[in-house]
Amino acid sequence: MHEALPLALILLGSAVAVVVLFRRLSMPAILGYLLVGAAIGPGALALVSTSEDMRYLAEFGVVFLMFSVGLEFSLPQLMAMRRTVFGFGGAQVALTMILAAVVAVAGGESWKSGLIVGGVLAMSSTAIISKALSEQAQLHTPAGRQIMGVLLFQDLAVIPLLVLIPALALPPEALAESIGLALLKAAVVLAVVLFVGQRLMRPLFHLVAKQKSSELFVLFVLLVTLGLAWVTELAGLSLALGAFLAGMLISETEYRYQVDDYIKPFRDVLLGFFFVTIGMLLDPAVVASNWLMVGAVLVALLALKFVLIFWLGRQFGNDKPVALRAALALAPAGEFGFVLLSLAGREAALDPGTLQVVLAGALLSMLATPVLLANSERIVLYFVQSEWTQRAMALHELAVKTMATQGHVIVCGYGRSGQALARFLEREGVSVVALDADPERVRQAAAAGDSVVFGDASRREVLAAAALSRAMAVVVSFADTPRALKILAHVRELRPELPVIVRTWDDTDVGKLREAGAAEIVAEVVEGSLMLATQTMMLLGVPMNRVLRRLREVRAERYHLMSGFFPGATDTESDTDAAQPRLRSVMIGPSAACVGLTLESLNFAAMDVEVTAVRRQGVRETNPSKGMRLRENDIVVLLGSQEALAKAEIRLLQG
Repeated sequence: MHEALPLALILLGSAVAVVVLFRRLSMPAILGYLLVGAAIGPGALALVSTSEDMRYLAEFGVVFLMFSVGLEFSLPQLMAMRRTVFGFGGAQVALTMILAAVVAVAGGESWKSGLIVGGVLAMSSTAIISKALSEQAQLHTPAGRQIMGVLLFQDLAVIPLLVLIPALALPPEALAESIGLALLKAAVVLAVVLFVGQRLMRPLFHLVAKQKSSELFVLFVLLVTLGLAWVTELAGLSLALGAFLAGMLISETEYRYQVDDYIKPFRDVLLGFFFVTIGMLLDPAVVASNWLMVGAVLVALLALKFVLIFWLGRQFGNDKPVALRAALALAPAGEFGFVLLSLAGREAALDPGTLQVVLAGALLSMLATPVLLANSERIVLYFVQSEWTQRAMALHELAVKTMATQGHVIVCGYGRSGQALARFLEREGVSVVALDADPERVRQAAAAGDSVVFGDASRREVLAAAALSRAMAVVVSFADTPRALKILAHVRELRPELPVIVRTWDDTDVGKLREAGAAEIVAEVVEGSLMLATQTMMLLGVPMNRVLRRLREVRAERYHLMSGFFPGATDTESDTDAAQPRLRSVMIGPSAACVGLTLESLNFAAMDVEVTAVRRQGVRETNPSKGMRLRENDIVVLLGSQEALAKAEIRLLQG
């Protein structure tokens, strides 16, 4: 047996088990990969040993990570946020590195080691923080914008640090020459790639896209990414720099979103493998013998970085709650720190003992990131007394505005759908109170005279202040099932008889929302299909009363007639969500176990599967009777989830 196969099985089995556990605990998968590496690495169970081949393969994870960063790079967005990105973000990274160098010199260590450690610890976790802010609907708040601006600069700062760290590993007499040469090479490569690449990339992508082959498209994306990475490595720079440049070039084309969809599986798998190898660098014995140093690094990182970011936030004109939220989110270390730490270890820029202590401290700080983010509101309210006052004033202002309002509709979310709904209702003379958590949108809409106020509709007190007790209906205009369920729970508690209309993306969560108390559910994808069917029937001359009757029937059955679809190769990831009902046609062969059996005896209901039709000798019978016996060459059309359909197909064919 080839020795690589047991190694691959150990890595895959360990990663799957730990990532499943971390998902159940609502913890980031990155931390699971790191702990897997630490557990199975040579410093612990020694199930696998590191090798140059393994590290080189794992580096491709960093290549695709930097490619994704380049793909998200937007020069207009960067310029719009330049004060936050280059001012706040630049000062945070620079001062963290300087502070670490000062501490290193004071402790008798090299200033170069201090700069490297400072660069590692200056990073924060873009993946964890952006996901948490999105889930908490905080991305577009003042604090969210400040945090994302700093994270954007940190991502960009990785590029010069990838050039700087190998140079810092050289003797002092060669340091200046090496840094100058590396920067010159980077400038030349950057100029050539951007000057030539921008003129070649778009026509080449047009040529490849015209072939309408997904395999060719993926191959070309891999060629561009790895090709530019190889070019920068030949120039004496890093693979990651070339990947970043490739992403930047593609971001200027109209194919950036399609490329991101195709590259995501490669990125996630290889990045997971990279973090496993980072975890394998950790030696628990060395960490245990230096636990005081690890604790000191952890405390110093969280405390000093927190104080620095809070102070910088105040200097850049943010109020205390915003600065405090930014400091809480950005204080722990991030995944790019491990990328830099891996490079420092490979270039021998840090001694092994320091690397172990910094790695352990950074890993422990990342474990604290989800906890800090989940409790940031409580911490802000505890330390900033004015935040209570501001919230009370906002609720008071909302209550005053709605004091004389009666028989109104509360619109939760004032995006495009919410605004269109509000205009329709106001034309009919129906009063509207709209709630939205985006302060910029609220400011502009309120200035234009719209009846919208700032507030998180998923909070009980906000709904109460919006005069829920006197409202005629509540509309959830955003497609966010978890937040919609919170709103439904509050409405059911305060006014159980009040009708709530909920918007959702598809029919996956219709049953869940119905059980939570939604009076009507508008599934966006299905409603689009209904409108398409309506227009088609009208153009074909079907009488209007029959068209309207069909629409009423479908909606009365809660879209049951429209449930499910036959998935295809061109469906996107969101279209093929495993929980979404789908259709499957199963051909009954001569040796199928179900031949001669009735549909009732197969008991598909126990599997949550429905037989929507049976096609026999070219005739399709919809809603077949339970007593129908299946015959050879029948085609049975099943409706259910992907997992349930697999079980039903086995029962049909194998018994």
